[in-house]
Amino acid sequence: MKNRIFVLGMAVTALGFTSCKGEKEKEAEKTIDTYTVYVDSVSNVPAEDAKANWQSIEATYELKNSQAETALSDLKEDQKAKEKVEASKAKYAALKAAMEAEMAAAQPDTKQQMRNELFGEGKIGEDMNFDWVNAGNIHGVYQQFVHTVENNKDRYSREDWDEIKLMWEALDSRKNTVEKEGLSSEDNRKIAALKLKFAPMYTLNRMGAKSEEMEEAKK
Repeated sequence: MKNRIFVLGMAVTALGFTSCKGEKEKEAEKTIDTYTVYVDSVSNVPAEDAKANWQSIEATYELKNSQAETALSDLKEDQKAKEKVEASKAKYAALKAAMEAEMAAAQPDTKQQMRNELFGEGKIGEDMNFDWVNAGNIHGVYQQFVHTVENNKDRYSREDWDEIKLMWEALDSRKNTVEKEGLSSEDNRKIAALKLKFAPMYTLNRMGAKSEEMEEAKK
């Protein structure tokens, strides 16, 4: 009699475990369904709305993706569930890549903005072609460059100063060519004065920008 009661008890316990396991699996399946539905819904959001809310979308995705991964561990033998999750991951990855490309394209080109400020809109591009600078306008080019740097020196980062130095050296290189073409002694004198003004301004402010970056890094 005791043996029959023991066996019956074991059977009830086993049934309880099976029931619990079934509930756990159902919950895991529901979590994965929620994850795939979320990815599908985000994929159908208009691009402009998605860009405007991308941080929130990313945060929600990371949470749901983590939940789906946990749910998969409760469905180890369920290949279909695994494939669903992988398909949604791939779908979201493609959406993210497209969205980041769009947002990057929409970002202003800071280097080009700086070139426009220093030389004039569209005068200098990535090719750093200075052929348009000649004996007649080179003094004005130097003047605009130095005055622009002076007016904006407090907002430049170390990287900005490095870019400024690169462009300054390219302009100096063009001056060497222009001198041979007949640069007036008066303009040459004025350019020399601008160079004397620029050199310490560059050195001091670049050092200051570097120091600020180091202080920020320590925080």
